[in-house]
Amino acid sequence: MVIMHPVMTEKAITLIEKENKMVFVVEKDATKKEIADEVEKSYNVKVDKVNVLITPQGRKKAYVKLQKGYSADELAVKLKII
Repeated sequence: MVIMHPVMTEKAITLIEKENKMVFVVEKDATKKEIADEVEKSYNVKVDKVNVLITPQGRKKAYVKLQKGYSADELAVKLKII
C-alpha cells in the first residue's frame, strides 16, 4: 500500500474545493505512477496529474489532481475529510 493517509489541513481543503486536488501522505519510495495507479484503483477515479514533495519532517506528500468529471469534494466526503 503506497498511500498512508489523506492530509486534512486548511490548505488541503482549499485545494479540494478550488483545484479539484487531493493531498495524501505516501511512502517515501513511491513513484508518481504508483501513486496514480493506487488512487485510481482504490477510489474509482481518474487521475490527471501527480506532484510530490518531501516535507522538512521527512514525509512525502502527493498532490493528486483528478480529471474533469471526477470530484475531489465527493472523494473527500467519502473519506470523511469534509
